[in-house]
Amino acid sequence: MTSASAATRVGLTIDGHRIDVEAGTTVAAALALAGVRSTRASVSGQPRAALCGMGVCQECRMTIDGRAHVLACQTLCREGQSVRTQDGLGRR
Repeated sequence: MTSASAATRVGLTIDGHRIDVEAGTTVAAALALAGVRSTRASVSGQPRAALCGMGVCQECRMTIDGRAHVLACQTLCREGQSVRTQDGLGRR
């Protein structure tokens, strides 16, 4: 990896696991790249994750940097960002 390409990557943590992604990647895309299939559970216990990718469905709500109910599909990754799924669903 060249220094130019390294400068275009950012590191964030998802449920304590670090992942590096290209700058400009949404949190929802970073979750998919990290293999996280579910970010929360519905009231009936069904797994939920990003569906529409544009903020309409609200299925990608999660805790980002301590703020609850942030839309992962509308949030860009940034260096040092902390992302938490409900009850640690993103842990491997």
